[in-house]
Amino acid sequence: MMGAYLAAEGLVPDLVLCSTATRTRATLDLVLPALAVRPAVDFESDLYLAEADVLLARLQRVPSNVRRVMMVGHNPGFQDFAIDLCGGGNMVARALLEQKFPTAALAVISFRSTVWADVAPGAGHLDRFVTPRGLAAERAQQGENRAG
Repeated sequence: MMGAYLAAEGLVPDLVLCSTATRTRATLDLVLPALAVRPAVDFESDLYLAEADVLLARLQRVPSNVRRVMMVGHNPGFQDFAIDLCGGGNMVARALLEQKFPTAALAVISFRSTVWADVAPGAGHLDRFVTPRGLAAERAQQGENRAG
């Protein structure tokens, strides 16, 4: 479902940085087939249970020619990292992000700079926060609207 969402919304990454853990690999294996174009994927053991500062340092090393990055990892580090990056954006989405970052959730964060080395805490804009449960509820509601 999340892979289909990425594809439908034009959010296909150029590069995926994924923890080497079995669970993250399994999650990514469910997402990739839905994408029209397969992104480059780097499996990195340093992402396993990484804290926000480690995740930031890794993101800052992404080459400038990479436009869109997706990171797949573990909490609490990823939730803390996403919150730290967001200096603005969708406040409803931020409140949901601060409550919980469930499995397969997606935080879409944009930056003014096109250079990953410039990414810093508070420099991001939270465009949206999407969860599988939220997508399922949205689809169910759309089904009810069509039927009714």
